[in-house]
Amino acid sequence: MDYERIRAAAGGYQADMTRFLRAMIARPSESCGEKEVVACIRAEMEKLGYDGVEVDGLGNVIGWMGAGEKIIAFDSHIDTVGVGNRDNWTADPYEGWEDAAVIYGRGGSDQEGGMAAAVYGAKIMKDLDLIPEGCRIMVVGTVQEEDCDGMCWQYLVNRLFPAKGIRKEQVEFVVSTEPTDGGIYRGHRGRMEIRVDVRGVSCHGSAPERGDNAIYKMADILQDVRALNENPAGEGVEIKGLVKMLDPKYNPEHYEDARFLGRGTCTTSEIFFTSPSRCAVADSCAISIDRRMTAGETWDSCLQEIRDLPSVKKYGGDVKVSMYRYQRPSWTGEVYETECYFPTWINRENAAHVQALVDAHHALWGAERIGHADADPARDAMHLRKGRPLIDKWTFSTNGVAIQGRYGIPCVGFGPGAESQAHAPNEITWKQDLVTCAAVYAAVPGLYKPERKTGDAVQYRAGRTDNDIR
Repeated sequence: MDYERIRAAAGGYQADMTRFLRAMIARPSESCGEKEVVACIRAEMEKLGYDGVEVDGLGNVIGWMGAGEKIIAFDSHIDTVGVGNRDNWTADPYEGWEDAAVIYGRGGSDQEGGMAAAVYGAKIMKDLDLIPEGCRIMVVGTVQEEDCDGMCWQYLVNRLFPAKGIRKEQVEFVVSTEPTDGGIYRGHRGRMEIRVDVRGVSCHGSAPERGDNAIYKMADILQDVRALNENPAGEGVEIKGLVKMLDPKYNPEHYEDARFLGRGTCTTSEIFFTSPSRCAVADSCAISIDRRMTAGETWDSCLQEIRDLPSVKKYGGDVKVSMYRYQRPSWTGEVYETECYFPTWINRENAAHVQALVDAHHALWGAERIGHADADPARDAMHLRKGRPLIDKWTFSTNGVAIQGRYGIPCVGFGPGAESQAHAPNEITWKQDLVTCAAVYAAVPGLYKPERKTGDAVQYRAGRTDNDIR
């Protein structure tokens, strides 16, 4: 493989990737509103000579290169969050600016930059004849990830693939192009969206003793939820903290993976109530809990932990603990209903698909993380990367929760930009990262060695728990 030619090709496309990324940024694409950016991506793929381009029923845009039976996929979600308080931005987040080093605007790092690099990475494969015989490349821009990560891949696996006669086993692996701060990421924690509802009885606020205040009940539960996150796990602690999953005593099969991924967490993210008026006792209260899950935790165990809290038991039948469901229509009007459960996943470091990225990075760029260095810390990538291992994990969640977490399709991450830029005002990404990633993507299929595969490259996923995932 001629790595110099690959580097030169990626560098030669820097201006095109920059233009394409800015075109995507200029088309606001919050979840369920991706129609215009899908059209932009489709047009770019067609212009570059993809062998096939299509948009599925949910609104995912898919480009194909090659014609083999085996599939190597590159995933980029193309929806973004909103801009929040516009006053926190120094320039129009959908117009932005660029200079020699960075591109400014909503979606640059999270994660339309990954789409730009993947689209041109596949173009380089075609230019330099790098697609292995018997293999085809799938470049997919997925929708609604910010709303319900992985749901887009549930649609691909359960709706698009059967309609096209594709079995999920044909997918050798998927490269997630989410931002990785210059690293190669082999997993991350999962998450759940949990709801707790508490019933009360209203009465006139002048005589609150006649009623049963749901907010007061919830106040007790809130303190226990906080304790579950913050407490230690030692003997004598009534509510043992989530840190317990790092201890072989409580998590004998998966504690080592949990230590790599990090402990689980929970936090109250929303609160709601009903009351006849401001002069009445509240007759219901509900909270949302953002639950991050490490290896060894299942949806059953996480729901049961809340049900076992002393305050929840205290109020008995007046408390309901449940998991949210997602059923928001996509930009096409399609609804794919699913649980708000996003499984933990992790690969072995020596898995064949992980090693393909490692080998590509070593051959093209060396054994250390690279990136743009700048005297201005707001524009400097290397303060986020220097000294960190090349192979690591994400802090946040990605479509890998479905790709590998639900379906066991091997997944690995390498993408332009930084996690710290995600959802932040004045979001930027670095032009050098686009070049770095496009080159690695182009080299990966030819460096992937299926003979290195073991029975299961997946070290931890939901299929190895008692969860009944359909």
